[in-house]
Parts: sequence; C-alpha cells; structure tokens
Amino acid sequence: MKVVAFNGSARKDGNTAILVRQVFAELEAEGIETELVQLAGQPIRGCTACGQCFKNKNRRCVVDGDIANDCIEKMVQADGIILASPTYFADVTTEMKALIDRAGFVARANGDMLRRKVGAAVVAVRRAGSIHAFDTINHFFFIGQMIVPGSSYWNIGIGRAAGEVERDEEGLQTMRTLGQNMAWLLKKLHA
Repeated sequence: MKVVAFNGSARKDGNTAILVRQVFAELEAEGIETELVQLAGQPIRGCTACGQCFKNKNRRCVVDGDIANDCIEKMVQADGIILASPTYFADVTTEMKALIDRAGFVARANGDMLRRKVGAAVVAVRRAGSIHAFDTINHFFFIGQMIVPGSSYWNIGIGRAAGEVERDEEGLQTMRTLGQNMAWLLKKLHA
C-alpha cells in the first residue's frame, strides 16, 4: 500500500511538510509506503475549463508542461492521498487549488477514478482561516467519492515561522492520530 502527499506550501520543508511527516511516521510504522511531492517551485496552472478531459478520457489534463499530470498519475497509483496546504487568506494556496481543480475534473471525466481511495487533509495555519482551507480539501475528497478518516481534532497545526508548528503538541498529536486512523482504514479496505 502507498500514500502520496502533496505539499502545497511555497516552503519546501516548512510547517506543512513537518505536519505531513508526522502522519507519514505512523503510516510507515504500519508498513505503508509514503511519498511526499512538494509543489514549491514547480509550475502548475489552474484549470482552463476547456472540457478536453471529458472528450479524451485518457486520465490526463490536456494542459501540459507543468506538474499536474505527474501528480494526477501519482494519485491514480496510490491507495491514499494527502493534500496539505498552509492557510493563505483563509484558504489553500493557489498551487493546491490548481491541483484540486485539475485533478478533480480529470477524475470526474474518467469515471470518478479516485473513488474509494483514502483521502486526508493537512493544514498549517498561523492563526485563523484554517477551517475553510480544511473544507476546501475535504470537498475535493467528498465529490470524488473518496473515504476520509477522522482524527482527534481537525487536521490543523498552528505555527508561523518555519518549524514553529513543532511547538503545537495538540496539532502534532492530531497528525499522529490521523496517521494511525489512515493506516487502520487502508488495512481494512485492503484486507
């Protein structure tokens, strides 16, 4: 089994990546392979609403030349998907939103190809707005007919400066619990 995470932060190894690695530690302890894809520095553009994915039905976005199709392929190959983002103006980053829109349309155009995969949101926040970012990611999972495990709280870690999230013990524990629940669910689905 494999879980792939997409870090939508502009900072490669900042607070968002730290939170994802807490989830990964629990997954890896259960023998589940993990991969972190960092969108920082990678070109990705938004959906152009051209509708070609509904005509081509080839599991790809017709817009090429950026990371989107590689990410979509990784989603298709994975058993679980984590979408992680810091909170920018009470929502996900533009890079994460572009991935959500393009992967979402391609998945729907191809028979809801992500359905019944396990999905989890991870959100880093300085102070407020994280619930909206959390909802944005979960809406992607729910409309894609994915299965979303819970945790001991919403999957949010608090911190502004790089590494500051490591002082949010409740946030770190929430991520560890999420990893444990995600591992349990994946094992049940693949039993």
